[in-house]
Amino acid sequence: MSIKVPFSELKETAKKAFLNLGLSEEKAELCATIHTESSADGVESHGMNRIPRFAEYVQQGLIDVNAEPELVSAKGACENYDGHMGVGVVNAVFCADRAAELAKEHGIGLVALKNTTHWMRGGAYAWRMAYKGYFGISWINTESCMPMWGSDEASVGNNPFCMAIPREKGPIVVDMAMSQYAYGKLGVYRLAGKELPYPGGFDKDGNLTSDPGAIEESKRILPTGYWKGSSLSIALDLAAAMLANGRTGLDMDLANEGSCGGCCQIFIAINPYLFGEKDATQAKLDARVAAADAAHPLDPKHPVRCPGESTIARREASMRDGVTVDEQIYAQIQQLAAGDLNVTDIASK
Repeated sequence: MSIKVPFSELKETAKKAFLNLGLSEEKAELCATIHTESSADGVESHGMNRIPRFAEYVQQGLIDVNAEPELVSAKGACENYDGHMGVGVVNAVFCADRAAELAKEHGIGLVALKNTTHWMRGGAYAWRMAYKGYFGISWINTESCMPMWGSDEASVGNNPFCMAIPREKGPIVVDMAMSQYAYGKLGVYRLAGKELPYPGGFDKDGNLTSDPGAIEESKRILPTGYWKGSSLSIALDLAAAMLANGRTGLDMDLANEGSCGGCCQIFIAINPYLFGEKDATQAKLDARVAAADAAHPLDPKHPVRCPGESTIARREASMRDGVTVDEQIYAQIQQLAAGDLNVTDIASK
């Protein structure tokens, strides 16, 4: 069952949990903010729901809460960092901000990060670059958790890709996994006792299904666009490993250091006004978005919206009415905040 919790209360509870897990004041504040904002934006699967698993990984030694990203190499507008298996959110925020700094100097900035851990909600960093005024592009490679098209076993990562357009009236942001539903989203629906709105994978007998639990059991999530999703996923895997000079999904499979353990992440920031004047460019964006939003809806109760616009609306509602969080998940976070670290990641169970 879901409950509503005021944003400030939820963030403070999460921060106490992170502090009890050994994070510094600065890192705990940053992680609490990112996790709470993700849930406020409607991405519970990679917001509050991920904290119990994070706690497990810290206790298992899969995440080093004291590690800092280290510069390995720099060539003009491009830099390569080693995350030393540190806190994924902290490493990702650092690299997104560094990409924006490089873009300010060069017009474009690319930061490749290796040996890091789960960045939680990938879109958080594209949004972050957009709010700084830059095109934000980011993606990650992961261990194998999705079948290649034509296979019935996991052999490629579900590698999220994010792009943010810095529109002043509200960024347009795509944040998508390479499957119809990420595993975290399956967990959200399972915990709520709900079916998926559309089929999201196959059950153990090979039947297409909307039952999230059956898909989790079979581990046969449905690639976005069928063969297109798994094709793009392997390409993103190879590109991330190549640019970061780090692990591929296969290397992560062999290392077996948890979800996204030792992964590579790419952050690209671009000055949107390299070849166009700001006011004219923004007017062009506004006209295009308005035309798309004016498209005739299938259901008048659900008007068409460009990606990111509904997120902003959910954020405003969360700040006004409270953030939606699963009651069991919140109880576990409160348990961590109270100093009892004996929790289990029920979101993935």
